[in-house]
Amino acid sequence: MNEVEAVKTKEELAAVEALLRKHHGQIYADIWRIGINLSLRISDLLFVKYADLDTKNRLYTLTEGKTGKKRQIRLNSKVLSIIERRKKEFPNDIYLFQVHSNRTSGMVKPISRVSVSRAFKDVGERLGLHINTHSMRKSRGWAMFTDGVPIEKISKVLNHSAPAVTMRYLGITKQEVLDTYDEYEL
Repeated sequence: MNEVEAVKTKEELAAVEALLRKHHGQIYADIWRIGINLSLRISDLLFVKYADLDTKNRLYTLTEGKTGKKRQIRLNSKVLSIIERRKKEFPNDIYLFQVHSNRTSGMVKPISRVSVSRAFKDVGERLGLHINTHSMRKSRGWAMFTDGVPIEKISKVLNHSAPAVTMRYLGITKQEVLDTYDEYEL
């Protein structure tokens, strides 16, 4: 499996969102922005239901599909504004990212992971980045790391089993650790 990248600058994050909106539609731009803010795996993100969102208390509680772990997430102002806009635009939707295609034959279901993956890959190629649906989680972790958030806290946010897993996840290598001895001569 090819390694995917984190999007490492705010300018690139905005460029991905803008190109998703322009070439694939608002729903893909919204998935990108909410995915970065919530750091959920795509399999959990696409199945978010309005009924499970406690917007009054700014909380979303879920049981992660991959790990089976219960997790509570704070809904920040950016996420809340997207949720409110989407709910206003599609008041009868059950899923936050629901399909509105005629091809679904009246079935209520979220947008597919394959569709999102295709859109992200296309935009990544346009920008010269190797991104996919998992890049949202990696991008949030990377942003926190570069802002100086302790690796233990990032590990908790991403719901990793240990900080060592988070270090591997972010691509912090043994060589980079060794290099710090040369970079920080005191």
